[in-house]
Amino acid sequence: MKIKNTEIKVVLGDITDFEVDAIVNAANNRGVMGGGVAAAIKKKGGKIIEEEAIKKCPIEIGEATFTSAGNLKAKYVIHAATMGIDYKTDETKIRNSCRNSLRVADELKVNSVVFPALGCGTGGFPLLASAKIMAQEIWRYLREEKSGIKEVIFCLYNKEAYETFNQGVIKYLEHILYKLQNGPFTTVDALIELPEGIVIIQRSNPPFGWALPGGFVDYGESLEEAVKREAKEETGLDLTEIRQFHTYSDPKRDPRFHTIGTVFIAKAKGKPQAGDDAAGLKVVSLNDLKKYEFAFDHKKIIEDYLKLL
Repeated sequence: MKIKNTEIKVVLGDITDFEVDAIVNAANNRGVMGGGVAAAIKKKGGKIIEEEAIKKCPIEIGEATFTSAGNLKAKYVIHAATMGIDYKTDETKIRNSCRNSLRVADELKVNSVVFPALGCGTGGFPLLASAKIMAQEIWRYLREEKSGIKEVIFCLYNKEAYETFNQGVIKYLEHILYKLQNGPFTTVDALIELPEGIVIIQRSNPPFGWALPGGFVDYGESLEEAVKREAKEETGLDLTEIRQFHTYSDPKRDPRFHTIGTVFIAKAKGKPQAGDDAAGLKVVSLNDLKKYEFAFDHKKIIEDYLKLL
């Protein structure tokens, strides 16, 4: 599939065998190539790659740098710092290192770049989550930047990983292209007031964290219809006494793509329970809302809401 002028592929194979302009190493920020993809690259490409990487490091976690590719068929190795020497990673580190790897690739004026599953080997991050995070970042980067990259390839080392990334990257991007088209995308969120507090959900897809119930407006739906549907799907509640609160339009409010979101305040009927799109659900008192880590700009939305009370 294509995003603008860039072909996106998922393949099964050995990343060290590719004859491309650049391959990406799932690296630590010190440049030491001790395990996983890094060790495989060093074994086939030679210690010169690690020596060059160490000279350019340390770098900030989430940043990327590059070296020669030694004896490999590729021209460059881009070292994506997905972790420190503690080998711990998370969504933000994977997201930033993926985007910065693309930036370095464009600075090198490469046409083709091959990615492994960032954060999933030594870092232990779930494959499907990594696939969706990387897909989101590649989508956003290629849409927002004047990129010269002609081909982005995801190379997976076994059939299970390949099938997971095919679902998490290709099918996910096809869904975005079909459903969302060119953007900015219209969303709704709900501040659902129950006697015990405000309803929040735990997201099962990246970006992870807690959030207000909500989602994308379908073609042919009004905002009010959309927020009722999303609330029902995610919380099992039927909204009542719906009123618009505020619209939020910062292009960076959603790390995946540019969204314009309208927030509603509402009461509700029914018993709250997490739907298929939610990993969990809580009804949180107003005094405790600020204790939670929220995705998107929902922390700001809640802060604005609390100012009214």
